[in-house]
Amino acid sequence: MAKPNYRQVYARKLETQKRIKALCDNITNESGIYIFTRVDEHGIKYAYVGQAVHLLDRCASHLLGYQHIDLSIKKHGLYSDKNPYGYKLGFVTCDESLLDMWERQWIIKMAKGGYQMRNATLGGQDEGKVVIDSKPPKGYRDGLKQGYENAKAEIKELFDKYLDFSIKNGTLSRKKDGSYKEIFTKKYKEFGEFLGRQVIKILKEGE
Repeated sequence: MAKPNYRQVYARKLETQKRIKALCDNITNESGIYIFTRVDEHGIKYAYVGQAVHLLDRCASHLLGYQHIDLSIKKHGLYSDKNPYGYKLGFVTCDESLLDMWERQWIIKMAKGGYQMRNATLGGQDEGKVVIDSKPPKGYRDGLKQGYENAKAEIKELFDKYLDFSIKNGTLSRKKDGSYKEIFTKKYKEFGEFLGRQVIKILKEGE
């Protein structure tokens, strides 16, 4: 197994922290409660309440994760003048021993305030955690589908930044006119679509 590139990991962490501080410039890395909120184009309000021992680190991690709120943030983006329907961020600091209590209170407060909560539970990390998400739990097929989408996104990012692809020249059977057989043409196009790219051409003999 290849060792992780710690420089890249650290660089990504700094970049996500920078994005969070641009959204909420006074956020600290103390313990506390953070709240992501957004209002869509129809005026419907959404919120997610979380707790963190280190607020800045935890909020930044949502930009890289695959939890429900993480995927929603990736889909709708962070709030800006150009993206008025993106997520805003607020926070309150508190002692680490009070995180469970304040997380629950803020979830209830936001729900009573008319927000549709993106939280799956009523908050807390103790034995008092209560499931509030009305959605049925994901089954095996849903898990496979999400895993496929996650892998697709990772592979696409690798090819967009570092790699390219082509049919292996000289290794595949061809028709008499020198073109690749239809099966290879089809697979080449399928992989291009998988990466979200338009396939310009299929390699010919000698290319």
